[in-house]
Amino acid sequence: MTGTLINVAAVLLGGSLGLLFGARLPERLKQTIMAGLGLFTAAIGLKMFFETANALIVLGALLLGGLLGEWWKIEDGLQNLGGFFEKRFLSGGDESGRFGRGFLTASLVFCTGPMAILGSIQDGLSGDYRLLAIKSTLDFFAALAFASTLGPGVLFAALVVLTYQGGISLLASQLEALVTAEMMAEMTAAGGILLVGIAVSSLLEIKPIRVGNFLPALAIAPLIVALLSLFY
Repeated sequence: MTGTLINVAAVLLGGSLGLLFGARLPERLKQTIMAGLGLFTAAIGLKMFFETANALIVLGALLLGGLLGEWWKIEDGLQNLGGFFEKRFLSGGDESGRFGRGFLTASLVFCTGPMAILGSIQDGLSGDYRLLAIKSTLDFFAALAFASTLGPGVLFAALVVLTYQGGISLLASQLEALVTAEMMAEMTAAGGILLVGIAVSSLLEIKPIRVGNFLPALAIAPLIVALLSLFY
């Protein structure tokens, strides 16, 4: 759990500095920062996708995950959770949907990548949190940039990081016994597609995509690999 706590602290510190100094940044500079983060996120997502050994597995996971996500209304639930935090902890409303957008975008970016999964497993199994320490550095600068443009919703993504990464660390021994390298590769590839979706939708604002509804794909991809291994 040590690495997760460091990661949470990095998100809170970066987000707080972003809120503190964000108002002093010119709008053009904020737009440039967001564009840079969007391009970088898309590039990382593509790199993750190329780790797949079978792109059809990723496609199937995305389609099935998207159907389940739409059925369960995951994105609406995340937006509602962001709205709850906004009403509970902020006295005045901000721009329409801005708080929820910041909460959702930051939560997905901080928790979707392979570092969150692999780093949490390492931390839980051996107490080695070096990978999460690297992720914490990246998340610090991302939180600073996100908060300066998307507002205080980014800070509350720290709760998602704590729950998500902390949960994986606590279950690491069970996950290590169940998840093979092939399953992890396809999970990583599916996560890469989600990062590209975040870049296109929330960061570069090219086309609205309900990326949150594709989150089940992260679980479905390794399940498909496990099922295929029974027949081949």
